[in-house]
Amino acid sequence: MKYFFSSIFLLSILFTNAQDQKNPFTLEANVFYGNIAEHNSDISHLITGHPTGVILSYNQKTFGKNTWESRYNYPDYGASFIYQDLKNEFLGDNYGIYAHYNFYFLKRHLMFRIGQGLAVTTNPYDKKENFRNTAFGTRVLSSTYLMLNYKKENIFKGFGLQTGLSLIHYSNANVKAPNSSINSITFNLGVNYLLDAENQPEYIESTEDKKFTEKIKYNLAFRTGVNESDIIGTGQYAFYIVSAYADKRLNRKSAIQLGTDVFFSNFLKQHIKYRAVAFPLDNLTGNEDYKRVGVFVGHELFISKTSLITQLGYYVYYPFDFEGRVYNRIGLKRYIGNKFYAALTLKSHAAKAEAVELGIGIRL
Repeated sequence: MKYFFSSIFLLSILFTNAQDQKNPFTLEANVFYGNIAEHNSDISHLITGHPTGVILSYNQKTFGKNTWESRYNYPDYGASFIYQDLKNEFLGDNYGIYAHYNFYFLKRHLMFRIGQGLAVTTNPYDKKENFRNTAFGTRVLSSTYLMLNYKKENIFKGFGLQTGLSLIHYSNANVKAPNSSINSITFNLGVNYLLDAENQPEYIESTEDKKFTEKIKYNLAFRTGVNESDIIGTGQYAFYIVSAYADKRLNRKSAIQLGTDVFFSNFLKQHIKYRAVAFPLDNLTGNEDYKRVGVFVGHELFISKTSLITQLGYYVYYPFDFEGRVYNRIGLKRYIGNKFYAALTLKSHAAKAEAVELGIGIRL
């Protein structure tokens, strides 16, 4: 169910943007070849070859019809499909679908893409049939990819070329153990096609006032989901997070945040009981408090009705040691009107994911 709502959230962003305008679009096809990064010694036995695959993309162009487009140098938004052969019999193949944004630099020749979506793996962990796959504990995965390409459009009759580097990440964010995850660093080469290349609209310069002020806003948010500890078979449990924070807009693009989180992580309650029995030298009773309270600072980047949030937190109430006191959160918010929003975020400790969070909130 969590993955279903994640899909709806991402697709709604694309659908709503598509209603705003109808502009020319491009199609892309890239092939890639690369390496799996050994970010965790638990996956060393799974790195046996150089992953290959293909990235297919649809890119809707923007020309400034909406004011936010000129602020970001007229980005593209679109959808991608990735097929990847991980070159390991225990990992199998992955198929992913994504929503993405393309941002342009250096006279629109340098393109940076960020894509977020869901992937399906053909050979997930199974305690009997595939116990060596410690990377993917579920068949459906959360996936993120980054792409940095030199891109040249319309070299000949609408066709162009691009080449560069891509980072592709797969994880289930500890929805179910195991979850060592896989990161692939790849070189890609591809072709793009610009439809109706001879009849492109002109870019519309922004006429909005550069100065922008807004009073401090106060936010209340509620997040939930399910996750499991790293101990395989300990079970999946719901978690609940209540957050309160203030934010201050610095300009039309950015706001800074300061606030607090209260975590009710039921998987941690079970993990404490397990540790008390399995590791008696830890001197745990099994009744230690599983709740945590954190304070955080953050940043919000506003792109149309969607925004990207990044937060760095520190637990001030921390009765049980689990993955350290520092945590971080990154994700997307989608505003519904001027006050309400939905959110899809990933909470982790450095590179160690703890949970994918589905949230709702109000900004007053």
